[in-house]
Amino acid sequence: MSTATATSSQPALLGGSAAITQSPGNLFTWPIITSEDEAAVLDVLRRGAMSGTDITQEFERKYAAWQGSRYALGHCNGTAALLGAYYGCGVGPGDEVICPSVTYWASATPAYALGATPVFAEIDSKTLCLDPADIEPRITKRTKAIVVVHYLAYPADMAPIMAIAKKHGIKVIEDVSHAQGGLYRGRRLGTFGDVSAASLMSGKSLPAGEAGMLTTDNLEIYERAVAFGHYERYVAEKIQTAYLKPWAGLPLGGVKHRMHQMSAAVGLVQLKYNDARCAEIRRAINRFWDMLEGVPGLRPHRTDPADPTTNMAGWYAAHGLYVPEELGGLSVTRFCEAVRAEGFPHCEAGFNCPLHTHPLFIDADVYGHGRPTRLAHSDRDVSQAPESLPRSVAAGFRTYSIPWFKHDQTDVIRQYADAYRKVAENADSLRQGDPGDPPRLGGWHFFRHR
Repeated sequence: MSTATATSSQPALLGGSAAITQSPGNLFTWPIITSEDEAAVLDVLRRGAMSGTDITQEFERKYAAWQGSRYALGHCNGTAALLGAYYGCGVGPGDEVICPSVTYWASATPAYALGATPVFAEIDSKTLCLDPADIEPRITKRTKAIVVVHYLAYPADMAPIMAIAKKHGIKVIEDVSHAQGGLYRGRRLGTFGDVSAASLMSGKSLPAGEAGMLTTDNLEIYERAVAFGHYERYVAEKIQTAYLKPWAGLPLGGVKHRMHQMSAAVGLVQLKYNDARCAEIRRAINRFWDMLEGVPGLRPHRTDPADPTTNMAGWYAAHGLYVPEELGGLSVTRFCEAVRAEGFPHCEAGFNCPLHTHPLFIDADVYGHGRPTRLAHSDRDVSQAPESLPRSVAAGFRTYSIPWFKHDQTDVIRQYADAYRKVAENADSLRQGDPGDPPRLGGWHFFRHR
């Protein structure tokens, strides 16, 4: 049963009083920066060690141990870590990489830089992650890797995905950018695939500023990533992979992926407190959802809170699932407008637009090949019409953002839950004047980090 008080008064959008009256205070403050973080950064500055690697390598060792991986390699951002992971897996010209269409663009675009072709697959409507059932039909002789995104911190179903990859001899790249530290069946996310990459930007649940981390248990993948963009570590005497030795000294990718040491210093401090802080975030958001149990039209996007072996890490850009049929067809756009009027200004409909519908993956000629880049290195037509992935296209019309609480403050959380409940319970009156949803919901870039 719900612990929230039913709130059936007139919606604020129609002239009623707003449900949320308390100031959020520090409820959404993130990242949590203390004097310990500041001292760590000042030490790097005062030593003039901004472009060194001593702090970064310490961070890598502790991050690897925390996650349960053998190797970790710090990058300047998560996008660079993903490119390093692609290269580490040997992705190159003519290869195909299977990736969910609903994700941030950096999950797929490294394929372009390496002359490969992204092939988009469907998501599961409940988890919003890559649907294992839609992977095998998309595998060809050119498929080199599967990119799995733990989207909005929900752990993808790794067991069947890994079984498919093993059956076909395909690499698995885990994009853990939304879910650093999360669990799937008792193991940390990022330890299932051949390699993982994570963004550690300030909005993520493990923030280190603008930074990224690659992890793997595979020495060759690790050393390929080193060789690609970490010239100061690409030293013949230290590299064990024989075919990489002759070109040591200069980065094979001609890029510089080194993590800035001020970010590494912040990351070291944040890592110490991350598990406890993420546990509080989970308590807060699960409390919010418990308060909304049974409310028509609203479903939680979360793992089973009673199962300690699988969790949502520290969440990321928390969302809910919308069932308009239970609210008489009230559009998600109108629903979110009404919640904003109740006092939460960041309730928005949708999330990342499906990548297969963006011109970059349809007809853009990025490198001047004289044909769309997505087809430039392929011997077959891999283009995908918008309607070819119906669940990916429809999902934006069935999702809405919820407060991403950083602290477990029951009384304030209850007011936010009451706002969502109040709007759902007044769907009949809100349908009057409902303009419906626009043709597209969501965006291509960042979420609000609140």
